[in-house]
Amino acid sequence: MKIIGMIGGMSWESTASYYQALNQGIKRELGGLHSAKIALYSVDFAEIERLQHKGEWDKTAEILAEAARSVEAAGADFFMICTNTMHKVAEKVEQAVEIPLLHIADATAHKLIADGIKTVGLLGTKFTMEQNFYKGRLTDKYGIEVLTPEPQDREIVHRVIYEELCLGKVNPQSRLSYLKIIESLYVQGAQAVILGCTEIALLVGQEDTQVPLYDTTAIHSEAAVKKALCSASASK
Repeated sequence: MKIIGMIGGMSWESTASYYQALNQGIKRELGGLHSAKIALYSVDFAEIERLQHKGEWDKTAEILAEAARSVEAAGADFFMICTNTMHKVAEKVEQAVEIPLLHIADATAHKLIADGIKTVGLLGTKFTMEQNFYKGRLTDKYGIEVLTPEPQDREIVHRVIYEELCLGKVNPQSRLSYLKIIESLYVQGAQAVILGCTEIALLVGQEDTQVPLYDTTAIHSEAAVKKALCSASASK
């Protein structure tokens, strides 16, 4: 089994979901008392969030590069950035180490393509919804059309992430707002909607809507489990 490097803490609420999903995935595949081999570096999200909103992305890249070097030194065979938004600096972080990055947008795209999804809605932070580092990768590399909410809805999605979900707050009214936005994307032509912030699955799930949802935390974790076991024995 390969060692999975996790750069987490953005926020720790969703990192806990990652940790659970990775261990559950390994147990599902290998059975018994098996669990994932993980090297985890958890950053202080307050520092990251402040730099994000000041536009100082180079400084965030330096923080994550140091985290990547740490998990590499701890023996990780590959690593994950356990957040969608910080893939804005993924290339710079990957350049800091020798081990490969398992990119969250690539894992998501592979799942969408396997399911025949060609047009998808995207929810996430304003950085993820409005900038090109994520949706551009889906379109340019995989030919997937990406729809995003109207400006006022993007404000709602962003605010709920930072002011509620990252603080562990699950507000039923916010859930209703998100479901309305999801339905709007579906009406616009989205075949499915990407939960493109790793905290969103704490608020809405497939049981809440008939619109197909793609939980990036679950998808990213599933891809990591497969990569960790790609050379492992099939025996349990």
